[in-house]
Amino acid sequence: MKASAKFDIIVYGATGFTGQLVAEYLSTRYRGDNELKWAMAGRSLDKLASVRDTIGAAAETPLIVADASDPASLQAMIDQTKVIISTVGPYQLYGSELVAACAGSGTDYIDLCGEPVWMRQMIDRHEAAAKASGARIVFSCGFDSVPFELGAFYVQEEAKRVFGAPAARVKGRVRAMRGTLSGGTAASAKATFDAVAKDLSLVAILNDPFALTPGFSGAKQPRGNKPAYEEDLQSWAAPFMMALINTRNVHRSNMLMGFPYGSEFVYDEMVLTGPGEKGEANARKVMAANTEKTGPNAPKPGEGPSKEERENGLYDLLYVAIGPDSRQVRASVKGDRDPGYGSTSKMIAECAICLLRDAPDVPAGFWTPGAAMQHKLIKRLADHAGLTFAVER
Repeated sequence: MKASAKFDIIVYGATGFTGQLVAEYLSTRYRGDNELKWAMAGRSLDKLASVRDTIGAAAETPLIVADASDPASLQAMIDQTKVIISTVGPYQLYGSELVAACAGSGTDYIDLCGEPVWMRQMIDRHEAAAKASGARIVFSCGFDSVPFELGAFYVQEEAKRVFGAPAARVKGRVRAMRGTLSGGTAASAKATFDAVAKDLSLVAILNDPFALTPGFSGAKQPRGNKPAYEEDLQSWAAPFMMALINTRNVHRSNMLMGFPYGSEFVYDEMVLTGPGEKGEANARKVMAANTEKTGPNAPKPGEGPSKEERENGLYDLLYVAIGPDSRQVRASVKGDRDPGYGSTSKMIAECAICLLRDAPDVPAGFWTPGAAMQHKLIKRLADHAGLTFAVER
C-alpha cells in the first residue's frame, strides 16, 4: 500500500446508482472522521457535483474527472489515492485499464466484480506486476461474494472448535432474501455470456469450479444445476444464480489462505424452498426465475430500488459444515438491507476501510476480501455494516 497519497479512498463511478450509495455511506458514516480523506470520481464534473449535493456530502468533498476510455485520466486519479473503490461495471467492458494501472503503480483496488472469466484473465496478466508494485487487488467486495466467503470461513472456525478439524464439506444455503438483483449484476452476466459466445474457449473457464485457483484443481464439486430434496435440511433446494461466482471465490479463498479447509474441500450453494410438494414447486419457480433475471426484462445498470425497498430488504444465509461422522455444525450470516444495493454499498466501503486501517500488512497481490481480512472484516461488518454472524445450535 502506498504510504502517502492525497486521498485514502476515491469512489470511482460515484455518479452511478451503486457508486452514489457508496459515496453516501462514506459521507454519512464517516462524517466526523477527520482522519479519512476521500473523494468522488466519474466522467462528468457537473454530475459529480449534483450527486455530492443530493447525498448531503460536505461541499468541500473533492471531485475528480476520470473516464475508463481515457487511460491518462485513470492514471492521474489513482496517483492521488491509496485505495480505489470501483463501481464501474461490467468490469470486463470498463475495468481492465484501471486494474492494470493500479497493479502497475502500487494502488490498492477494490470492486464489486462477479465476472469469473475476466477475473481470471486479470489475475493471469497482472499478478506479477501487483506483487512487484505493492498493490493489493481485491475483487468481489459486495453481496458477491463477501457474505458467502465469510460464511464459509466462519462455520469452518466453529467446525475446528467442535470437530477438532475443518470440515471437508460445507453447504451454503439461502434461507431468505428480499431485494432485487442489481442492474450491474444483470449487465455483467449478459457481458459474460456475450464474451463466451464470441470465444468458446472461455466456456471451460466459466464452467470450472477452480477457475480462480490457477494451478490447482480439487475434488469433484456438486453441479447445483437442478432442484433436489435435502434430507438433512428437510427442504427442497433450487439452483442459486450467484453460486457461479461465489463458489469460485470460496475455493480461491481456501487456496490463498494455504488450504485450511483441505485440498479436497467440497462447497456448493443452493436456495432452500421448503418441504413437500409446495417446496418442490417453489424450487422449480426459482429455477425459471433465474433465467428471467438476466433476460430482456432484467434491470438496467443505473436502475435500482427505492430507499424504502433497500431498507426493507434482507438476507439470511445458512452454512452447514459436515464432519467425518456426519455430525453437523451450523452458522448463519444475515444482512439488514437488500443484498444488491443497500448491503453491498456498505460492504464495499467497509472492505476499503478495513484494508486501509485494519489490514495494512496484507501482502501485495490479487485477493479475495475474506482471505485478505478474515476476522477483521467480520468484526468491521458486524460493527458497522448491519451483518450478523452467529453459530446456530
